[in-house]
Amino acid sequence: MLARTLAGPAPPLEPSPMPERSPEIAFDQPCPIRDVLDRIGDQWSLLVLAALDGGTLRFNELMRAIGDISKQMLSQTLRRLEQDGFVRRTVFAEVPPRVEYELTDLGRSFLGPLRQLVHWADENHRDIVRARRSFGARAG
Repeated sequence: MLARTLAGPAPPLEPSPMPERSPEIAFDQPCPIRDVLDRIGDQWSLLVLAALDGGTLRFNELMRAIGDISKQMLSQTLRRLEQDGFVRRTVFAEVPPRVEYELTDLGRSFLGPLRQLVHWADENHRDIVRARRSFGARAG
């Protein structure tokens, strides 16, 4: 579903200088990759971001776009994405109240790497499944 939602080809990654070995990660201090993975590594955040790739949506539109997410889980996910700056929530002073959600600049900037990840997963999924089967056969 995510691959179908994120329309368009994966943008080329710009080369960046890589150190000869990974830098030491101090796990007892704030860790940027850990913070990002904590946010996007749950079951729903990527799906919400992908759904908002098409533009501004209201809560029920997001529910329909994502499918099998509960109202409570969607509310929690949106709140966390808003807290981390990926999503903007706009409340309109109307009766009945209207609330819309959209990606922030930060959220939109994440779509490029997300498309790369989706493309990589699509290209390598067969190899991953094959490795799991091979491991299961050896371990089982």
